Amino acid sequence: MNQDAELVSRIQEGDSQAFAALYDRYKRRLFRTALAITDDQGAAEEVLQDCFLKAYRSLSRIDCSAPLGPWLHRIVVNLSYNWVVKRRSWFVSVEEMIDRLVAAPQVWPEHAYERKELHRRLHEAINSLKIHHRLVVILFYLQGFSLTEIAYVLECPVGTVKSRLHHARKTLKKELASEGAVLREAYHLLSL
Repeated sequence: MNQDAELVSRIQEGDSQAFAALYDRYKRRLFRTALAITDDQGAAEEVLQDCFLKAYRSLSRIDCSAPLGPWLHRIVVNLSYNWVVKRRSWFVSVEEMIDRLVAAPQVWPEHAYERKELHRRLHEAINSLKIHHRLVVILFYLQGFSLTEIAYVLECPVGTVKSRLHHARKTLKKELASEGAVLREAYHLLSL
């Protein structure tokens, strides 16, 4: 029995500590996804709470053999989309993803300006993507989901996810191609 299945089984038996363990296991990743979509810390916290409330209410009907991560992310994505639609705000913060992509094990002083510029341009380029392209970039690079898991989260075919990721990479390559070697390096990181 996997760890998620064990926690769900214990929750179904009324173990509140198991629910706290489930929350602790997924809260950071879910919060980061919600924040990347809503670009609002308060909204992301609210989405996270709503996600776990919905999850708790549905755990009696959950298939324990499947990992909960993609299912919980589907809830977070849907709640975040609802929040964004209500506020008509499609600007997504991708600060953490950019930090992850451009973070060097050692930052040399002579490269500090280049890294800062890379961070700024990557942020602009990713925020310029259409929301459905931006979301697959966030789930793939920030959350580390597979194409199959992203398809599940977004409720679309794997081929659609591949297409969106391809178009996002193509758009980013075009955006970053004229920016010099440092930004081409950033695009290379996105191509891996």
